Amino acid sequence: MNINKESNFVNNKSVYDITKFTHLDYPNQLACIIWFSGCNMRCDYCYNKDIVLANNGNYSTSDVLKFLRSRKELLDAVVLSGGEASNHNLTELCKEIKKLGFKIKLDTNGTNFVNIRTLYELNLIDYIALDYKAPSYKFKEITKSGKFNTFSTTLQYLISNNVDFEVRTTLHSDLLNEDDINEIIKDLDSRGYKNSYYIQEFMETENNIGNIESPKNSFDKDKLLDSFDVVFR
Repeated sequence: MNINKESNFVNNKSVYDITKFTHLDYPNQLACIIWFSGCNMRCDYCYNKDIVLANNGNYSTSDVLKFLRSRKELLDAVVLSGGEASNHNLTELCKEIKKLGFKIKLDTNGTNFVNIRTLYELNLIDYIALDYKAPSYKFKEITKSGKFNTFSTTLQYLISNNVDFEVRTTLHSDLLNEDDINEIIKDLDSRGYKNSYYIQEFMETENNIGNIESPKNSFDKDKLLDSFDVVFR
Protein backbone atom coordinates (compact mmCIF):
# COMPACT_ATOMS: atom_id res chain seq x y z
CA MET A 1 0.00 0.00 0.00
CA ASN A 2 1.47 3.37 -0.94
CA ILE A 3 1.92 6.07 1.72
CA ASN A 4 -0.96 8.31 0.56
CA LYS A 5 -3.36 5.40 0.26
CA GLU A 6 -2.32 4.05 3.66
CA SER A 7 -2.79 7.50 5.26
CA ASN A 8 -6.28 7.83 3.79
CA PHE A 9 -7.17 4.34 4.99
CA VAL A 10 -5.91 4.86 8.55
CA ASN A 11 -7.33 8.36 9.02
CA ASN A 12 -10.66 7.85 7.28
CA LYS A 13 -13.38 8.76 9.82
CA SER A 14 -16.32 6.78 8.48
CA VAL A 15 -17.36 4.94 11.65
CA TYR A 16 -20.17 6.52 13.66
CA ASP A 17 -20.02 4.28 16.71
CA ILE A 18 -18.76 0.98 18.13
CA THR A 19 -20.83 -1.47 20.16
CA LYS A 20 -18.21 -3.25 22.20
CA PHE A 21 -20.07 -6.50 22.83
CA THR A 22 -23.05 -8.42 21.46
CA HIS A 23 -24.09 -12.06 21.52
CA LEU A 24 -27.23 -11.44 19.44
CA ASP A 25 -26.01 -9.99 16.15
CA TYR A 26 -23.81 -12.80 14.84
CA PRO A 27 -25.17 -16.35 15.19
CA ASN A 28 -23.19 -18.35 17.76
CA GLN A 29 -20.42 -15.75 17.99
CA LEU A 30 -19.38 -13.16 20.55
CA ALA A 31 -18.93 -10.00 18.52
CA CYS A 32 -18.68 -6.24 18.42
CA ILE A 33 -20.52 -3.97 15.96
CA ILE A 34 -18.87 -1.30 13.84
CA TRP A 35 -21.53 1.23 12.78
CA PHE A 36 -20.71 3.03 9.53
CA SER A 37 -22.11 6.49 8.81
CA GLY A 38 -24.49 7.20 5.96
CA CYS A 39 -26.98 5.19 3.93
CA ASN A 40 -28.39 5.24 0.41
CA MET A 41 -31.92 4.55 1.69
CA ARG A 42 -34.40 6.44 3.86
CA CYS A 43 -36.73 3.80 5.28
CA ASP A 44 -39.35 5.43 7.52
CA TYR A 45 -39.12 2.71 10.16
CA CYS A 46 -35.31 2.86 10.48
CA TYR A 47 -34.32 3.59 14.08
CA ASN A 48 -30.73 4.61 13.26
CA LYS A 49 -31.58 8.08 11.97
CA ASP A 50 -28.48 9.74 13.44
CA ILE A 51 -26.22 7.18 11.76
CA VAL A 52 -28.06 7.24 8.43
CA LEU A 53 -28.01 11.04 8.15
CA ALA A 54 -24.43 11.51 9.36
CA ASN A 55 -21.99 12.81 6.76
CA ASN A 56 -18.94 11.81 8.79
CA GLY A 57 -18.05 9.43 11.55
CA ASN A 58 -16.56 9.80 15.02
CA TYR A 59 -13.92 7.09 14.70
CA SER A 60 -11.14 6.46 12.20
CA THR A 61 -10.04 3.11 10.85
CA SER A 62 -7.04 3.43 13.14
CA ASP A 63 -9.36 3.81 16.13
CA VAL A 64 -11.29 0.70 15.11
CA LEU A 65 -8.17 -1.43 14.73
CA LYS A 66 -6.79 -0.20 18.05
CA PHE A 67 -10.03 -1.27 19.73
CA LEU A 68 -10.02 -4.65 18.00
CA ARG A 69 -6.44 -5.35 19.04
CA SER A 70 -7.57 -4.89 22.64
CA ARG A 71 -10.31 -7.50 22.11
CA LYS A 72 -8.21 -10.34 20.71
CA GLU A 73 -9.01 -13.61 22.50
CA LEU A 74 -12.10 -11.92 24.01
CA LEU A 75 -14.32 -11.68 20.91
CA ASP A 76 -14.87 -14.06 18.02
CA ALA A 77 -16.16 -11.73 15.34
CA VAL A 78 -16.83 -8.24 14.01
CA VAL A 79 -20.17 -7.10 12.59
CA LEU A 80 -20.01 -4.35 9.96
CA SER A 81 -23.30 -2.47 10.04
CA GLY A 82 -24.77 1.01 9.66
CA GLY A 83 -26.17 2.99 8.01
CA GLU A 84 -24.99 1.00 5.05
CA ALA A 85 -21.49 -0.39 5.54
CA SER A 86 -21.09 -1.44 1.90
CA ASN A 87 -21.31 2.22 0.83
CA HIS A 88 -17.70 2.35 2.02
CA ASN A 89 -14.62 0.65 0.62
CA LEU A 90 -14.19 -2.05 3.26
CA THR A 91 -11.49 -4.16 1.61
CA GLU A 92 -8.41 -2.88 3.46
CA LEU A 93 -10.21 -2.75 6.81
CA CYS A 94 -11.46 -6.32 6.40
CA LYS A 95 -7.97 -7.50 5.53
CA GLU A 96 -6.66 -6.01 8.77
CA ILE A 97 -9.55 -7.47 10.79
CA LYS A 98 -8.82 -10.89 9.33
CA LYS A 99 -5.15 -10.58 10.29
CA LEU A 100 -6.31 -10.17 13.88
CA GLY A 101 -8.16 -13.47 13.65
CA PHE A 102 -11.77 -12.29 13.73
CA LYS A 103 -14.67 -13.57 11.67
CA ILE A 104 -16.60 -10.86 9.80
CA LYS A 105 -20.32 -10.47 9.33
CA LEU A 106 -21.77 -7.84 6.97
CA ASP A 107 -25.23 -6.31 7.51
CA THR A 108 -26.33 -4.89 4.17
CA ASN A 109 -29.23 -3.74 2.01
CA GLY A 110 -27.50 -5.37 -0.95
CA THR A 111 -27.39 -2.31 -3.19
CA ASN A 112 -23.61 -2.16 -3.61
CA PHE A 113 -23.21 -5.43 -5.47
CA VAL A 114 -19.65 -4.91 -6.73
CA ASN A 115 -18.32 -4.11 -3.24
CA ILE A 116 -20.09 -7.12 -1.72
CA ARG A 117 -18.91 -9.49 -4.44
CA THR A 118 -15.33 -8.24 -4.06
CA LEU A 119 -15.32 -8.85 -0.31
CA TYR A 120 -16.72 -12.34 -0.74
CA GLU A 121 -14.36 -13.32 -3.55
CA LEU A 122 -11.40 -12.15 -1.46
CA ASN A 123 -12.61 -14.40 1.38
CA LEU A 124 -13.07 -11.40 3.65
CA ILE A 125 -16.69 -12.05 4.65
CA ASP A 126 -17.87 -15.06 6.66
CA TYR A 127 -21.57 -14.29 7.02
CA ILE A 128 -24.06 -11.82 5.54
CA ALA A 129 -27.42 -10.55 6.75
CA LEU A 130 -29.29 -9.22 3.72
CA ASP A 131 -32.23 -6.88 4.18
CA TYR A 132 -35.12 -7.63 1.82
CA LYS A 133 -36.89 -4.34 2.34
CA ALA A 134 -40.03 -4.92 0.27
CA PRO A 135 -41.33 -6.62 -2.86
CA SER A 136 -40.39 -4.89 -6.10
CA TYR A 137 -43.69 -3.01 -6.40
CA LYS A 138 -43.27 -1.41 -2.95
CA PHE A 139 -39.48 -1.13 -2.86
CA LYS A 140 -39.22 2.53 -3.82
CA GLU A 141 -42.07 3.50 -1.51
CA ILE A 142 -40.41 1.80 1.46
CA THR A 143 -36.76 2.68 0.81
CA LYS A 144 -37.07 5.99 -1.07
CA SER A 145 -34.65 4.47 -3.59
CA GLY A 146 -35.00 2.81 -6.98
CA LYS A 147 -32.42 0.13 -6.29
CA PHE A 148 -34.45 -3.08 -6.34
CA ASN A 149 -32.66 -4.45 -9.41
CA THR A 150 -29.24 -4.08 -7.79
CA PHE A 151 -30.52 -5.68 -4.60
CA SER A 152 -31.96 -8.50 -6.70
CA THR A 153 -28.58 -9.06 -8.36
CA THR A 154 -26.91 -9.34 -4.95
CA LEU A 155 -29.56 -11.74 -3.65
CA GLN A 156 -29.21 -14.03 -6.66
CA TYR A 157 -25.42 -13.96 -6.43
CA LEU A 158 -25.48 -15.00 -2.76
CA ILE A 159 -27.88 -17.86 -3.46
CA SER A 160 -26.06 -19.05 -6.59
CA ASN A 161 -22.68 -19.08 -4.83
CA ASN A 162 -23.91 -20.81 -1.67
CA VAL A 163 -22.81 -17.91 0.50
CA ASP A 164 -23.52 -18.33 4.22
CA PHE A 165 -26.22 -15.70 4.67
CA GLU A 166 -29.69 -14.92 5.96
CA VAL A 167 -32.51 -12.81 4.56
CA ARG A 168 -34.48 -10.55 6.87
CA THR A 169 -37.32 -8.05 6.59
CA THR A 170 -38.42 -5.37 9.04
CA LEU A 171 -42.19 -5.57 9.42
CA HIS A 172 -44.37 -2.52 10.03
CA SER A 173 -47.84 -3.84 9.20
CA ASP A 174 -49.11 -0.44 8.04
CA LEU A 175 -46.41 -0.57 5.34
CA LEU A 176 -46.21 -4.29 4.54
CA ASN A 177 -49.14 -6.70 4.81
CA GLU A 178 -49.43 -10.49 4.60
CA ASP A 179 -49.64 -10.42 0.79
CA ASP A 180 -46.43 -8.38 0.57
CA ILE A 181 -44.53 -10.79 2.81
CA ASN A 182 -45.87 -13.72 0.82
CA GLU A 183 -44.57 -12.12 -2.36
CA ILE A 184 -41.12 -12.00 -0.77
CA ILE A 185 -41.43 -15.63 0.32
CA LYS A 186 -42.48 -16.67 -3.20
CA ASP A 187 -39.57 -14.78 -4.72
CA LEU A 188 -37.07 -16.37 -2.34
CA ASP A 189 -38.51 -19.81 -2.96
CA SER A 190 -38.37 -19.40 -6.74
CA ARG A 191 -34.68 -18.44 -6.53
CA GLY A 192 -33.80 -21.50 -4.46
CA TYR A 193 -33.25 -19.83 -1.09
CA LYS A 194 -33.01 -22.58 1.56
CA ASN A 195 -32.16 -20.80 4.80
CA SER A 196 -34.48 -19.32 7.41
CA TYR A 197 -36.27 -16.08 6.56
CA TYR A 198 -36.28 -13.68 9.49
CA ILE A 199 -39.01 -11.11 10.07
CA GLN A 200 -38.08 -8.38 12.52
CA GLU A 201 -40.85 -6.53 14.29
CA PHE A 202 -40.84 -2.74 13.96
CA MET A 203 -39.28 -0.99 16.94
CA GLU A 204 -40.74 2.40 17.80
CA THR A 205 -38.20 4.89 19.11
CA GLU A 206 -37.80 8.66 19.17
CA ASN A 207 -35.22 8.26 16.43
CA ASN A 208 -37.17 6.65 13.57
CA ILE A 209 -36.50 8.42 10.28
CA GLY A 210 -40.17 8.78 9.40
CA ASN A 211 -41.34 9.55 12.94
CA ILE A 212 -43.88 6.78 12.53
CA GLU A 213 -45.71 5.14 15.39
CA SER A 214 -46.56 1.52 16.13
CA PRO A 215 -48.73 -0.03 13.39
CA LYS A 216 -52.49 0.20 13.58
CA ASN A 217 -53.09 -2.74 11.25
CA SER A 218 -52.86 -6.25 12.63
CA PHE A 219 -50.74 -8.93 10.97
CA ASP A 220 -51.90 -12.53 10.72
CA LYS A 221 -48.89 -14.87 10.77
CA ASP A 222 -51.14 -17.81 9.90
CA LYS A 223 -51.66 -16.36 6.42
CA LEU A 224 -48.01 -16.73 5.51
CA LEU A 225 -46.83 -19.39 3.10
CA ASP A 226 -44.85 -22.26 4.58
CA SER A 227 -42.37 -22.69 1.70
CA PHE A 228 -39.49 -22.60 4.22
CA ASP A 229 -38.74 -21.64 7.81
CA VAL A 230 -40.09 -18.19 8.68
CA VAL A 231 -38.83 -16.87 12.01
CA PHE A 232 -40.21 -13.81 13.82
CA ARG A 233 -37.76 -12.00 16.06
